[in-house]
Amino acid sequence: MKLRKLYEAAVKVGIEHDPRGKTVVRSELKRAKKKYDGLKGNDRKVFDTERLTNPYSDSRILHGADDVDVKSVIMGIDMEIGEILLTERLREKGRSIDLIWAHHPEGAAQANLSGVMAMQADILHAHGVPINVAEGIMSPRIKQVERGVMPINHQRGVDAARILDIPMICTHTPADNCVATFLQKMFDTKKAETIGDVLGVLRDIPEYAEAEKLGAGLKVFVGSEERRTGKVLVDMTGGTGGSHKAFEKLANTSDIGTIVGMHISEKNREQAEKHHINVVIAGHIASDTLGMNLLLDGVEKAARRKFDLIECSGFRRYRH
Repeated sequence: MKLRKLYEAAVKVGIEHDPRGKTVVRSELKRAKKKYDGLKGNDRKVFDTERLTNPYSDSRILHGADDVDVKSVIMGIDMEIGEILLTERLREKGRSIDLIWAHHPEGAAQANLSGVMAMQADILHAHGVPINVAEGIMSPRIKQVERGVMPINHQRGVDAARILDIPMICTHTPADNCVATFLQKMFDTKKAETIGDVLGVLRDIPEYAEAEKLGAGLKVFVGSEERRTGKVLVDMTGGTGGSHKAFEKLANTSDIGTIVGMHISEKNREQAEKHHINVVIAGHIASDTLGMNLLLDGVEKAARRKFDLIECSGFRRYRH
């Protein structure tokens, strides 16, 4: 599969599993096109035209020509300089590796991480929070994340891949969309009555079962196994953790009783506890692994073949 086709297939799978629905995604792409059409001069030159077809600013081809043929992949959650040098060492030893495939964003994708966070407002709106309130809640948090990533040396890993001339991509929100939608459908179908039932559902998924063996398993951060769940909201997409103010709005405007997430800040945990919303943390790397597995399932289906795969940096391959 050519690199560009692989990347486009990953974006397409991400859109298909976007919890906001395709109508919202299409509207976002139309707004990007309208903005681009209205630009002139330098503003038009520096506009990231990937935004016209890919709504996820944290997922990009980081290095490599579009027509590179990809048969073998090294895939991991964090693919930074150490993993890139590992890739080069494996190639020196004769292992064929056509592509470094990361989950977490690097380079321009990392610099623009905050660009996907607006989708969290749409998700809050879908659960009863007025859109003006949801956008108002998210705006300060988005700016905070934007300020936080600005000082980072985003290009370190990408430069290493470029110097060694190893193609590299990252797919952050597309994979997160996959895990969020997969688990939400599961909880909507299985109707877990208690927090203990939620844990049971998650333990049946191999990524979470494996994480528990490694000491990185499921944790109830707010509530107890005996507590009833109410409606379960899977909160695993939209760039990074959202606003602490969301918990009060969810408690007052929705029937959400339990949030299942990858991780949660202490400030957000305190707000969930204050507003009596149960929180189950499924695990960051296990959830990212599940998302990447689901995404890779979709890309391999589009490619009509399985890639020769090296598992790396916390990632383990399971097919679903």
